[in-house]
Amino acid sequence: MGPVKRSIMIAGHATSVSLEPVFWEALRDAAEAEGLPLNALVARIDADRIAAPDPANLASAIRVWLFERRAN
Repeated sequence: MGPVKRSIMIAGHATSVSLEPVFWEALRDAAEAEGLPLNALVARIDADRIAAPDPANLASAIRVWLFERRAN
């Protein structure tokens, strides 16, 4: 199945993120495991992304974050 676009609130504004369903599921699981609302976890990933020297787009940053989380 292809990407699914959802609206996420980050720092008081809505942004759209397109991820494949498997990534949405993994993101929900990660937020639950971290005891955070989904929006808060995405905001944290976004803040780390913005601080990077060459920031990727948000969807890519989420995928990489999930991959690195799983690898640890």
